[in-house]
Amino acid sequence: MNRNTSISLAGRARSFRSALAGMRVLAGSQRNAWIHVAATIAVVALGLYLGLSAAQWALVTVAVASVWTAEAINTAFELLADAVAPEFNPLIGKAKDVAAGAVLIAAIGAATIGLLVFVPEIADRMAR
Repeated sequence: MNRNTSISLAGRARSFRSALAGMRVLAGSQRNAWIHVAATIAVVALGLYLGLSAAQWALVTVAVASVWTAEAINTAFELLADAVAPEFNPLIGKAKDVAAGAVLIAAIGAATIGLLVFVPEIADRMAR
């Protein structure tokens, strides 16, 4: 393996720093990211309050991660598209709409998982 392709601790640290920088860009430039922050905090707090099982936490974690992942990919796509074609381009506009639609799909899926996990738990608490 040559030096450029070897896996090193320093290289992994640089990659991790780059990923954290990307997360800061996401949180600092996207209003929707703050909605995701609030929703994530609310979901975690409610899950802790209700004492979700490991399986329920797994579902909730996948749901939250899918929304964050879709939002990050959408943001990266928008930034790249704006750099490549700063002027309006109808095809890029459609591509951006599709990427935003992916976030909506993930959010709807996450909301559905949230309902399936939390509603029975809340109903059980209220029935006591």
